[in-house]
Amino acid sequence: MEVLFAALEGTSPAQALRGSRWAYAGVNAVHIFAIALLVGSVVPLNLRLLGAWRGISREAVVRVLAPVAASGLILALLTGTLLFSVRAREYSGIGFLQLKLTFIAIGVLSALALCLSHGFLLKDAPRMRLVGHAVLSTVCWLGALACGRLIAFAGD
Repeated sequence: MEVLFAALEGTSPAQALRGSRWAYAGVNAVHIFAIALLVGSVVPLNLRLLGAWRGISREAVVRVLAPVAASGLILALLTGTLLFSVRAREYSGIGFLQLKLTFIAIGVLSALALCLSHGFLLKDAPRMRLVGHAVLSTVCWLGALACGRLIAFAGD
């Protein structure tokens, strides 16, 4: 893995980000925006799955918030990879990053499993399955958010 991480650090985008404070700051800002889209969509979606806002159909909430969350996830993965590439070997050893990636993987796999089992709008999903997913999803995304912030405090 060391060779892979060293190669990642040697890529043109990684070198450009290391060489420009403003480019790195810009990518970091976009990463924060992406996380805001993701977590800002997932939390209300999960609250609806838990039973909040019963006057609004679950399908309507899913139809609006799921694509926003997916867009935020894709953008966060792209920008996160760029940020990681700047110091991949150093970051790879940080426990908070490893935990963050675990939370992200579980959150994504849980959402995919739910949608594959019950369709995008979750029309036939049993209530307990939705509740279980909402709790797990909330823990994963808030956990990833917290771990992401703690990465800054884990280095030297």
